[in-house]
Amino acid sequence: MAVNYTPVSDVLPIAGIRLATQQAGIRYKNREDLLVMEIAEGSSVAGVFTQNLFCAAPVLLCREFLAKQTPRYVVVNSGNANAGTGQQGLDNARKVCAGLAEITGVNVEQVLPFSTGVIGQQLPVQPFLDTFPKALAALDEKSWFAAAKAIMTTDTLPKAISKQLTIDGKLVTLTGIAKGAGMIEPNMATMLSYIATDAKVEQSLLQSMLKQSVGLSFNSITVDGDTSTNDALLLMATGHSGAVVNEANMGELQQALNDVCQFLAQAIIRDAEGATKFVTLQVESAPDMETARAIAFTVARSPLVKTALFASDPNWGRIVAAIGRSPIKRLAVEKLSLWLGDTQLLEGGQPVDSYTEAKGQIEMDKEEITIRIVLNDGDASTAVWTSDLSHDYVTINAEYRS
Repeated sequence: MAVNYTPVSDVLPIAGIRLATQQAGIRYKNREDLLVMEIAEGSSVAGVFTQNLFCAAPVLLCREFLAKQTPRYVVVNSGNANAGTGQQGLDNARKVCAGLAEITGVNVEQVLPFSTGVIGQQLPVQPFLDTFPKALAALDEKSWFAAAKAIMTTDTLPKAISKQLTIDGKLVTLTGIAKGAGMIEPNMATMLSYIATDAKVEQSLLQSMLKQSVGLSFNSITVDGDTSTNDALLLMATGHSGAVVNEANMGELQQALNDVCQFLAQAIIRDAEGATKFVTLQVESAPDMETARAIAFTVARSPLVKTALFASDPNWGRIVAAIGRSPIKRLAVEKLSLWLGDTQLLEGGQPVDSYTEAKGQIEMDKEEITIRIVLNDGDASTAVWTSDLSHDYVTINAEYRS
């Protein structure tokens, strides 16, 4: 059950983006597992992808195609990752793109493929070809929430959000969806996400804005330390609102994009496989950002910390041990303060007299927990979000292919 997360179903349409979902039977039965998205001509598209070197066939094609053409269509399937499938996997992904391109009259490079699911199984092409005509006939601007459900794998709830703002007197809308629950780690966290706006943004600026937002959101979450083969995030700007965004007036749209990405990234953690806790790791007053993030992620990834969180056990020694083994250049232990929620544990590297096990237990019994690490050794700060490690996480992943 997701931690303090309720899906928002009334997400707003984006003029210039149409979507449709269908049951293709690619792996799942009796559920929509195929998403087709149409992007209006003249739009700008930016993307970021997994840093896993054994990346999936669709990731390879997306990178290749985005360098050549502005996309007009997106096709996403859940249940089969088309990763670790070699040349045949690449050929199958191209056949899927070619099939949709032939029906719609666009170049094959204008169709971007995305897949999520089991790694190492060949992608069946015919279900796509059989289902494309029905999907194209059903394209609609209002199908964002259905799309959020269609791309789910081990997610228990769809993840979607909309925001609106005014730029130069024109109403601008952003809508985004994401999937992800396990195999979550930065350098794109293991997820797929699609975000669109009706503002007009030149492609290079759009790419720069996306990179900033991802650093503050999807690259600041971890469930299990595993970087996926299939991570991808696509940001589309159709320009249909008439609002033109440039470097001089981009601030408000950048903030709105940051908010959308952070909401979706945190929703992934709230719905993480087997999660019972939503945990914020705050590292403050670090000598540099590299140190701050190294400490935050070392604690967030620690199996001992995560199992203590699941048990609601205020065993803060595990946090201290994780801080100490972080891959950092220096640690001024004599300056360090440590907090569990509103309860201080350490001051100047020493246990505080005011701490009691009962106070720690009150903090650990909460569904939302903040671990605050103050180094008092500089000006850099960061926040990372993670979940606990439960029996259900093991069960879900042990039974994933069954």
